[in-house]
Amino acid sequence: MRLVLAQIRMELTTLVRNYEQLLLIMVIPVGVLVFFGNVAVLPDSITLTRLVASVLTLSLISTAMVSTGIATGFERSYHVLKRLGVTPLGRGRLIWAKAGSVSVVELVQVTVLVAIAVGLGWSIVELSWWRLALALLLGTAAFAGIGLCLAGRLRAEANLAAQNGLYLILLALGGVIIPVDDLPDGLGAVARYLPSGALAEVVHASLGGTPSGVWLFIDAPLGAWLVLAIWALIAPLAAARLFRFDG
Repeated sequence: MRLVLAQIRMELTTLVRNYEQLLLIMVIPVGVLVFFGNVAVLPDSITLTRLVASVLTLSLISTAMVSTGIATGFERSYHVLKRLGVTPLGRGRLIWAKAGSVSVVELVQVTVLVAIAVGLGWSIVELSWWRLALALLLGTAAFAGIGLCLAGRLRAEANLAAQNGLYLILLALGGVIIPVDDLPDGLGAVARYLPSGALAEVVHASLGGTPSGVWLFIDAPLGAWLVLAIWALIAPLAAARLFRFDG
């Protein structure tokens, strides 16, 4: 346990010193929430509750997939993972340490973003903390798995481009910023099978929002929960099978 805690501390220290990562996981989500929470430029269908759900989803994808995936990709390329794997820390403890550092970052993100949302006038009366925690847990498993699939197979530079490209695609077309119901029919149908759209929907429902749409032929939010759970199972299994520690 002491080795895992020491590695978590090192992971967090490295993150704090990386200004680009801080911009991605904290500054951008806070900026999006503050800007769109004060400037009426979004469609009427995007309520403050929906906006908060979108920003929480955005922050999770930024941390679990992009930040973790890019950092792991460079560590793999520079053979850092291979060296750590043969130390007393070992590969198993290394994975637990990375999971722990991601959890700490997400806890800070949720705390900060919820506090800002309350300051903007959002009420937490209908918030279900346990459902939100479960949604974030499943979302972290799904997106960390996707990020590690890319990081474990691609060269560092290609992985960097792939992580950022997928991030932008999911934000624009994956039901994160624009609700699935507001996307064109074709894109909306695809987004209902993506972890981004499912996560945004279950987070929205956990915050007290009204569920909408049909997911896997099941009404929301149950259908969206099912889609997210499937991704949370498949993506980590794929990462475990495909990931190569040798760069």
